[in-house]
Amino acid sequence: MATGRLPPDHPPVQIVRSERRTKTISAKRRGGQIVVYLPAGMSPDEETRWVERMVGRVLTAERRRTLSTDDGLATRAQELNEQYFGGHLTWASICFVPNQQHRFGSCTPSNCTIRLSDRLQSVPRWVLDYVIVHELAHLIEANHGPRFWRLVKRYPLAERARGYLMALGLEEQTEE
Repeated sequence: MATGRLPPDHPPVQIVRSERRTKTISAKRRGGQIVVYLPAGMSPDEETRWVERMVGRVLTAERRRTLSTDDGLATRAQELNEQYFGGHLTWASICFVPNQQHRFGSCTPSNCTIRLSDRLQSVPRWVLDYVIVHELAHLIEANHGPRFWRLVKRYPLAERARGYLMALGLEEQTEE
C-alpha cells in the first residue's frame, strides 16, 4: 500500500479487512499502531485513500487532545514564541479556563498570566495558534493599538482566524 500523503513519521498502520463490513470504515490507535477497519472488497486505490484519510483523523484527534491539556498548551505557546517572537517572551502560566464566555482569552501583563476559554479546545489548531499569538503579543503591548496588531499579524493566518472566531461570536471587531 502506498502512503504518499501520510506524514513521514506516522506510526505503523495495520489494515483489517472484513467480509461482513460493507459500508463502514473506522480507525483507532491500538498500542503503537493505528488499526484501520475496511470492507474486504475495496480496490487498492480506494484502500489507499481511506487509510490516508483515517490515519489523518486519528493523528488530528490525538494532537487536539494533547493541546487540550495545560502542558500541551504551554509547549505550543513556547513553539509559537520561538517562531514569532524570537523566543524572547516569558510568562508565569498559560491555561484553559471555563469562565470566559465573551472572550477567547485574556492576558494580564503585570503578572504574566494567560487564560484561554476552554471553548477553544474544539477549534482547529491554526485558530488556537492565532489566539496564543494574540495573547503572547499582549505581553509586549497591553492594548489593541497599531503596534499590537503588527505583532499579531506576524502570524500568517491571523485575519482568517479572526474571521473564524467572529463567526463563533468569540472575536470582537476592533479597529486596527
